[in-house]
Amino acid sequence: MARIAALFVLVLAVALLAFIRLAPSDPLRWHQMPGTITNRDLEGGAMRRVEGDLAAFDAIIRATPRTRVLAGSVAEGMVTYVTRSRVFGFPDYTTVRQADDMLEIYGRLRFGRSDLGVNAARIDGWLERLAETR
Repeated sequence: MARIAALFVLVLAVALLAFIRLAPSDPLRWHQMPGTITNRDLEGGAMRRVEGDLAAFDAIIRATPRTRVLAGSVAEGMVTYVTRSRVFGFPDYTTVRQADDMLEIYGRLRFGRSDLGVNAARIDGWLERLAETR
């Protein structure tokens, strides 16, 4: 009986991980920005508003491992990226919008309640690299 229970738990864990890694990302849901972007950390993400150029920032983000464009483009003025965690493939979404000479950045998790500061650290790292290009 213990082996069956252990096997059941293992199958559930594998199914959950497969769902997390393979669940489709709906651009209509994730390619959005809140009404106001301020510099703050959130429980499940982060917001930043800084001076910058979307094209330069886009190049930095695209060079990040396990990151791809979900929707939008530099020409449209707004891009949403998906970055997956290394081990389990948890998706985080980052939307960046050019607003005049400012970049508005909104990073958030998809699964769970807290990202343990991962999105804020990733965004701040990208911004440090952007500052080095000036």
